Amino acid sequence: MNDLLAGLGIALVLEGLLWAVAPDAARRVVTDIASRGNGPIQAGALVAVAFGVFLVWLVRG
Repeated sequence: MNDLLAGLGIALVLEGLLWAVAPDAARRVVTDIASRGNGPIQAGALVAVAFGVFLVWLVRG
């Protein structure tokens, strides 16, 4: 449970950094993503999930 909470905390820090440091760029990214179809968004999300699973596997063995 501690690892889960630590992971969520790190995710929140990383998400918040973009909005805190460059809100205009973050807004442009969100607008760009919203204008795309579902295919590229789903492909990017699947790559992110696979990379996340790989990182957890690598660290946790």
